[in-house]
Amino acid sequence: MALGRVFPSFTQFHHTLCPSLQSSTVRKTFLARSSNGQGPSSNGSVSVQKKKTFPGKPEADVVIIGSGIGGLCCAGLLARYGQNVLVLESHDLPGGAAHSFEIKGYKFDSGPSLFSGFQSRGPQANPLAQVLDALGESLPCAKYDSWKVYIPEGEFLSRIGPTEFFKDLEKYASPDAVREWQKLLVYMFAEWYKPGCCLEYPLHGSGAIVDALVHGMKKFGGRLSLGSHVEKIVVENGCATGVKLRSGQFVRAKKAVVSNASMWDTLKLLPKEVVPKSYLDRINMTPQCESFMHLHLGFASEGISKDLGIHHIVVNDWERGVDADQNVVLISVPSVLSPDLAPPSKHVLHAYMPGTEPFGLWEGLDRRSTEYKNLKAERSEVMWRAVERALGAGFSREKCEVKLVGTPLTHQRFLRRHRGTYGPAIQAGKDSFPGHSTPIPQFYCCGDSTFPGIGVPAVAASGAIVANSLVSVSQHSQLLDAIGI
Repeated sequence: MALGRVFPSFTQFHHTLCPSLQSSTVRKTFLARSSNGQGPSSNGSVSVQKKKTFPGKPEADVVIIGSGIGGLCCAGLLARYGQNVLVLESHDLPGGAAHSFEIKGYKFDSGPSLFSGFQSRGPQANPLAQVLDALGESLPCAKYDSWKVYIPEGEFLSRIGPTEFFKDLEKYASPDAVREWQKLLVYMFAEWYKPGCCLEYPLHGSGAIVDALVHGMKKFGGRLSLGSHVEKIVVENGCATGVKLRSGQFVRAKKAVVSNASMWDTLKLLPKEVVPKSYLDRINMTPQCESFMHLHLGFASEGISKDLGIHHIVVNDWERGVDADQNVVLISVPSVLSPDLAPPSKHVLHAYMPGTEPFGLWEGLDRRSTEYKNLKAERSEVMWRAVERALGAGFSREKCEVKLVGTPLTHQRFLRRHRGTYGPAIQAGKDSFPGHSTPIPQFYCCGDSTFPGIGVPAVAASGAIVANSLVSVSQHSQLLDAIGI
């Protein structure tokens, strides 16, 4: 993921009207703005069991492919608008890249772990917070304001909000280190250095976010079907009219089909003969971010500092750049803020290399082969060393009760991400993320392959934009008034 190949800064879409608000008579905007803010089971209050057949009739006003954050936000708002909506999810758990899973009593986040803005309200609020507000769902969070930074020259605590951090970094590292950190902020942390900002971690883990969205959607009559793999988008007379499942069943969409899959995975679902060459070429020519390495650990808290923070970032070599593979490791220990994520006196940990692992190193490998296992051990070592540095001498990898190493092939398999990619590598200022409509009538897309781009607030906004574009301006305006925007 080369620096500069990033989603547009949140301020770039703070004042962007949703498609259904492109009218001079509309005075407000909604859900197109943002501030910052993976024996499995769901973490939170909603338990969704896999069913052999989905609930209700095999039809809906809107059929949504995929239950990632974008798809669930779209579904929840459509249900709130009174639309009959059905979400089809291939996995046995909802949430996409944000789902949670449980092993031996340890509850793991599969993906996002850095959040803020869940309690924000009003026009400048986190889009996800706006959707939850519209659905009448609350999300209890633990607040904190710092994370630990480890660099070759030493370690220090970095606090959220305006700080002397850059001066300290230049003092203890170098001007080059400052420039590299500033690039990293453009990529993922910029909003967290504004006055009054704080970080929030959802109690019960990231699965609580998914549970709240599913609960809110169901409350308004929306449906979710797990284990329902969409094999093909059905196009009749030039319009998307439904989907065909792997089981062979046809599910009709009366008004629209929405894909929450990546642009490359969505393309695989469309009949080749209905895809215009220009649309095909744009997707095929869009560069992709690299993939991930993950490390999920469950271990005893004995010997671990009582003051351990939730988040840590390890940078091994400033000269290589923060986008270099095997160089930056992010570590999350959410059980320090939400102890229920681990058994008593235990910790749960998720370490990962953020979209910097080349898929080409893994392509074509048999996951059962010795070659694959050896490569896993080799490429995960940098994460193990980072964890050992962050947790100190009291941590022992040999004593971990749960050890899971995820690779780009894991990412591709369980998240159904083309080549395990993090998303489109679109250069801010040089190109823009695609919109949500497509050349095929009644077919729309949301998620990180669409505007405003990658990240939880961005994909929530994309789902909301699609939902708003499928209802009338008057319905949209009524909802704005109902939630006080």
